[in-house]
Amino acid sequence: MKALQVLSVLLLTAAAADAQSIHRGNCPRPSVQEDFNITKYMGTWYEVEKLPAMFERGTCNQAMYSLLPDGTVSVRNSELLSNRKMNSVEGVAKVKNSSQPAILGVSFFKGVSDGPYWVLSTDYLSYSLVYSCSDYFGLFHIDFAWILARTRALPEDLINQLHDKLSAAGVDVNLLTVSNQTGCDVMS
Repeated sequence: MKALQVLSVLLLTAAAADAQSIHRGNCPRPSVQEDFNITKYMGTWYEVEKLPAMFERGTCNQAMYSLLPDGTVSVRNSELLSNRKMNSVEGVAKVKNSSQPAILGVSFFKGVSDGPYWVLSTDYLSYSLVYSCSDYFGLFHIDFAWILARTRALPEDLINQLHDKLSAAGVDVNLLTVSNQTGCDVMS
């Protein structure tokens, strides 16, 4: 039990140092997009706002999704580092349960369990609202949220509507940060 407490403190300290969104208790279970159509979701999405994520350090963050023949999704997340070099990671996403196609699991590394990727809301053409949350020992959870767009910016009124949806899902929108999508011409 002592080792579990030490591990919990270490995880919390590491996550807090990277400004992760950490909360007591288990993850909330927000509703997801009904009748989600994974084919319409494919293509490029640009990050507009996010909860801080220790694995995202650059600017011009974007994700490219492509449907694979087996029904899974190829995922390529890219960012521009401070030295103006592009950094990217590739993974695979899959629908966890065919009755809830907006709930996916994403894996970037072999041997590491899938991370949750829940599409809370999307119109497929302009915006997507994504949530991810992982429980740790029933003591705390770390969550992530992204406002994505097909363009590098969204109108303020739409962002406000998406903030309202995130708040209703239990996300502290005051912790969201605006993603830097300027000077991204080298990403094309």
